[in-house]
Amino acid sequence: MLAGPKLPFITALLFTISDFVRAAWWLLALTPFGMVFGFRAYYATPQGQWNIDKLKLRIPVVGELIQKMAISRFSRTLGTLVNSGVPVLRALEIVSETAGNVVIARAVEQARNSVREGQRISVPLASCGLFPQMVTQMIDVGEETGRMSDMLTKIASFYDSEVEVAVKALTSLIEPLLIIVLGGIVGFIVGSIMVPMFTMINVINN
Repeated sequence: MLAGPKLPFITALLFTISDFVRAAWWLLALTPFGMVFGFRAYYATPQGQWNIDKLKLRIPVVGELIQKMAISRFSRTLGTLVNSGVPVLRALEIVSETAGNVVIARAVEQARNSVREGQRISVPLASCGLFPQMVTQMIDVGEETGRMSDMLTKIASFYDSEVEVAVKALTSLIEPLLIIVLGGIVGFIVGSIMVPMFTMINVINN
């Protein structure tokens, strides 16, 4: 008995995926729950929280958005507290506790230690690499002129607008990415169906 023509790779791959899904559907259903549980368990550890928060800041587009949101929150909170008469050391402690990111919180804590030693806030913020030069220079000017709360408010307002622009850019980027992904899936399925048909036609004609 003659063996039939070999299935094209794309069609064989589709059959392999289909067989795996039917045989291990329960594993695919449990995988998201396992990933969420593992993520939460790892993030609950100090090292895990540090690694994940550091990774968040390095993600293209998203990391920049997170950084801008953190700078805006830092500036707004610190400026409000200082303007309300809260001592700078206490204000920095509150800001570090509400940073929402341990990498940024550690940078704020270093700034707090710097102030405790009689130095300026802007020096450790500039050295940590998380705060742009414009931000640290404005804070430095605010410290020199005694108008730090005003400078922080201006920084927060600027980065609020930057966050709005970044969110719009991110949402505009998501739509074409979804189209590309869905188009790739549909193209894979159509290709796996059409390629064998063309192969059979060629075999019959030959």
